[in-house]
Amino acid sequence: MSPSLFESPQEAIARLRDELNRHNYNYYVLNSPEIGDREFDELMKELEALEKEHPELDDPYSPTHRVGSDLGAKGFEQVNHIHPMLSLANTYSISDVDDFMRRVREGLGGETFTTVGEMKYDGTSISLIYEHGRLVRAVTRGDGIHGDVVTDNVKTIKSIPLVLSGSGWPDEFEIRGEIVLPWKAFEKLNAERAFNEEPLFANPRNAASGTLKTQNSAEVARRGLDAYFYYLLGENLPYDNHYDNMMAARSWGFKVSDIMTCLHSIEEVDNFINHWDVARKELPVATDGLVFKVNSLRQQLNLGFTAKSPRWAIAYKFPAERALTRLRYVSFEVGRMGIITPVSNLEPVLLSGTIVKRASLHNEDIIRQLDIHEHDMLYVEKGGEIIPKITGVDKAQREAGAKAVEFVTECPACGTELERVEGEAAWFCPNKYGCPPQIAGRVEHFVGRRMMNIDGIGEETAVQLYETGLVRDIGDIYDLTKEKLMALDRFAEKSAERIMKGIEDSKSVPFERVVYALSIPYVGETVARKLARSVGDIDALMNASQEELEAIDDIGPRIAESIRGYFANPVNQSNIARLKTAGVQMAIVKDDSIERTDRLAGKTIVISGTFTHHSRDEYKALIEQHGGKNSGSISKKTDLVFAGENMGPAKLEKAQALGIPIINEDEFLKMIEAL
Repeated sequence: MSPSLFESPQEAIARLRDELNRHNYNYYVLNSPEIGDREFDELMKELEALEKEHPELDDPYSPTHRVGSDLGAKGFEQVNHIHPMLSLANTYSISDVDDFMRRVREGLGGETFTTVGEMKYDGTSISLIYEHGRLVRAVTRGDGIHGDVVTDNVKTIKSIPLVLSGSGWPDEFEIRGEIVLPWKAFEKLNAERAFNEEPLFANPRNAASGTLKTQNSAEVARRGLDAYFYYLLGENLPYDNHYDNMMAARSWGFKVSDIMTCLHSIEEVDNFINHWDVARKELPVATDGLVFKVNSLRQQLNLGFTAKSPRWAIAYKFPAERALTRLRYVSFEVGRMGIITPVSNLEPVLLSGTIVKRASLHNEDIIRQLDIHEHDMLYVEKGGEIIPKITGVDKAQREAGAKAVEFVTECPACGTELERVEGEAAWFCPNKYGCPPQIAGRVEHFVGRRMMNIDGIGEETAVQLYETGLVRDIGDIYDLTKEKLMALDRFAEKSAERIMKGIEDSKSVPFERVVYALSIPYVGETVARKLARSVGDIDALMNASQEELEAIDDIGPRIAESIRGYFANPVNQSNIARLKTAGVQMAIVKDDSIERTDRLAGKTIVISGTFTHHSRDEYKALIEQHGGKNSGSISKKTDLVFAGENMGPAKLEKAQALGIPIINEDEFLKMIEAL
């Protein structure tokens, strides 16, 4: 519905925000969307257009702000919790839960009570503070006394309301919950990391925690975190019991699990445990137990706390699920960066509802620690994890004369002698430009969705293109023709045309994604973005010195050496030249809509510390916007040091010794007239 002639821009924006918030709630909380993705996107575009036309009506709580920023936040601020976030006493025994119920009855002097049974989601705890119906702060559990402020990241989670709906909420309150990464999002994230030869997250809990602390809210938004809420605190709560308060929270827009149930006896508690010990395996998120709480807030107060946990709640932990199966053989697989990964190939075994046939052994050290021999009986465990993990060996069933599994000394693909970096666990094949899996892997990486996004070339096609000799390196991709592709097996005109269109479209992919696509060792997506924005174009990157590279945020000696080694290789130099000739984007495209001045012209500025009004990356962009030059190290050529809080003492001492002026945040903003 477009704005009508009788609707002001302010009214249209308010209507669209309300409508989009409602659809977000229906989709992400109730799991019952009323409209399709396309209709939702159209409403969002309509709102974005109106907000762009009327910037004076912008609101940080608008649905359009949920995508996050990729400008890299400053270090997380730490604050004290209003109420300590204590851990729960936990047990793996149903009889211990029954004993808890009896202790509660005794502690209440025989008074009857109701228990609320809840699912214990396996994620990372969060505390949200709302004032006047709006989210004002999100804090991690931390050590229980104080935690990190992660408000910007939490605002990207679409199941968390930024503005409350309904009525009856207190003017100020705290709500606690669990940030989780659903199984589907977890599998997708780990598949991406495996493809990029990055360490896999062991389980959704680690992935959720790591994502929430990412210094890039746009990346947080992309990963698809979710949240469930389980406790309300504050003055003037609507009800005197936990269950009704959580049902009220649900009406305000919070995701409160349908599993939450009132239980009235030990028998009902035991039945609840037995049911969910099995049924939890069908849930879309990881769980590691159940929680039981006394429902009455008055009774909770009467029962009180121990030094570490409340006496009115207990957590029952599900036992980890594991199975014993025989090792068939260990295979050694070569990744895009040449790293050799040992994989245990197993007799199929059912575990947590899936058939497990393979499990990574990660590296040589793990094989030795587990003392794995040929055809051993191995313990495979999932527990709260979706990735099968080898946790031990049943040595009593070891075959007589079985030999220990030995790590290969030569590349299984090309026969090159393996090398090992001192201080690292992984062995790798140094034959980067002659080892088929490495070459095919780089091609597959280059065309990937988050890199050059060339539709139609997946793993199988990348291998086929390599084996037929059409693509022996990334530069060859731009020599492909529709006729060459149609000559291959299983290629029809339509599929060939799709690839050719993808190749043409890839020429407009932003430079930072091109840098990521090049498969420079140790240069992942975030580092590629920082490199591109810092150096500006491919020639500057290729010619950058070790010192210049290390001056860029988060670029240490190892990454800098890797970049220089990559561009020193003739094969890579040739590929870069061919990509340039093909018309691939090899420089950052300046945004002409940004007002540029010469207020800082000729000034070399070093930024140090943390800031209040903008992030470090935003300030670096402002320096360049106004004609200045960023530098990562202080020298005689430095004109100004822009210092925030917690400036490094070494930099401060050096600046003072050289007599370089030091300015603070407000002074800098005044210089560029940006206050």
